[in-house]
Amino acid sequence: MDDDEEFRYALKTVLRDLRAQCPVQPDIRKDDEFRGVMLYGPDGSGQGVYAEPDGRPAMLLAHVADQVQEWAVEALWGQGEPAVWPQCPSHPDKHPLAATVEAGEEGDGDYAVWVCPSTGDTAARIGELPVSESGAGVSGRAFRRGRGGRKRSRRGR
Repeated sequence: MDDDEEFRYALKTVLRDLRAQCPVQPDIRKDDEFRGVMLYGPDGSGQGVYAEPDGRPAMLLAHVADQVQEWAVEALWGQGEPAVWPQCPSHPDKHPLAATVEAGEEGDGDYAVWVCPSTGDTAARIGELPVSESGAGVSGRAFRRGRGGRKRSRRGR
């Protein structure tokens, strides 16, 4: 898998969690001048998401998850929603889960996971968050090239 494929896989994995549990979804655009993608919120603000693969897929996945989480928290706040994504199941509306890497069993590789920053308990592997009521029915977004294009409306809450 080359660097671009690794990044696309990591982004797709994190966006699966975003669709599962976040009521605000990004308009994703590929920009030829930027190595990565731009995520745009409903208010038109954007943030770049990129990766610098180093041969450790779990680290790459956690790095991409951190960036998407930063976008989601800002987008939620901008829409007047609680700025917490993904929700910590043990402490709802208190703090978001944190992306990190856990060592796998002997012989297994490392895993990128969402953990409670207070307790260190693992909530889920990144890409495996359960679908929540706020994320249910949210559709995926395709990559688009360039800076123009129509804005996408937010789905009902």
